[in-house]
Amino acid sequence: MNSANSQSGTATSPLARAVERSATVGSEPHHPSENSLRDLILGGQDGLVNMLGIVLGVVAANGTTQVLIAAGLAAAITESISMGAVAYTSFGSDRDFYLAARRREKEEIETEPEIEREEVRRIYASKGFEGRLLDEVVEKITSNRDAWVETIMDEELHLQPVEKKSLWKSAFVVTLATLVGHMIPIVPFMIFDRVTAVILAVALSAIALFSVGVYSAKTLVGDWRKSGVQMVAIGLGAAALGFLIARLFHTTAS
Repeated sequence: MNSANSQSGTATSPLARAVERSATVGSEPHHPSENSLRDLILGGQDGLVNMLGIVLGVVAANGTTQVLIAAGLAAAITESISMGAVAYTSFGSDRDFYLAARRREKEEIETEPEIEREEVRRIYASKGFEGRLLDEVVEKITSNRDAWVETIMDEELHLQPVEKKSLWKSAFVVTLATLVGHMIPIVPFMIFDRVTAVILAVALSAIALFSVGVYSAKTLVGDWRKSGVQMVAIGLGAAALGFLIARLFHTTAS
């Protein structure tokens, strides 16, 4: 067996290399880890900010620590489940939209193949393919209906499939992150006196928010300091607004 044949498992034709190269031009790669990070931030930040607002609101209204803990735990459980359900239905809608669009594109390929073939030609022409190579790429893709449909879905519509297991994963991550976020501001009230607990709740929340901002910037893109500060400003700002509203109502009522 000569060396050319021995490398057949890794060697590819110019056409195959050209099609493979085009997949990285003009389209963004799909990273499941980005979805998990988004779910963590969505659930964790929402839970933490909401609970910090509840905690500061109860403190501003001179509510007892027992009321604060009871209200906090009830909110933590109900909202965590609610956020998980919202995540499931939201991504479920994305999945339904993708499947509906895919069915539509498949029907159009069946009924209007020449128009859809020109769409593929336009896509790859915009990537720099021309002449005989462009003809070969178009012929190669349109010779397989599944590949044809997927090319239109990805390159023209920029839609990515959403797997069923991804729905459950997102729902679970959002639920867990929301619950953990809720617990950060409330745990100090279960251990320390009221004044110390308030200080710790704000400090721990600020640290957690800053850490999430830094991790987000490091994992994706952006300046970690700016991202961290923005996350803290948004989170503590929202919680402070809840405190001021509760204080206003308490003052008015008294």
